[in-house]
Amino acid sequence: MYAVIHAGGKQYKVEAGNRIRVERIESNAGDKVEITAVSLLKNDSGDLLLGTPWIDGARVLASVLRHTQGDKIRIFKKKRRKQFKRTTGHRQQYTELRIEQIEAGQ
Repeated sequence: MYAVIHAGGKQYKVEAGNRIRVERIESNAGDKVEITAVSLLKNDSGDLLLGTPWIDGARVLASVLRHTQGDKIRIFKKKRRKQFKRTTGHRQQYTELRIEQIEAGQ
């Protein structure tokens, strides 16, 4: 069984036991998280459920493993002949989840 979930503005294809890295979720390590934004679900018998946009009653249960940061990216802006230069950076905050269970709910 697998599902397509939405978390942090992105879509992830998940199965039970997978580990995924999503944008930061406000919870502590070891907490259980319920994701109800499930747009596609395929069970073991091959039935495919599509949501418009979400499947009613479907949910994915996951546990928070840890919080991490991504690699630092550099942003450099320059305008020629204007003596303008600016360098900034960014590190994205991530949460690592382990998918425990997928429930169809219908």
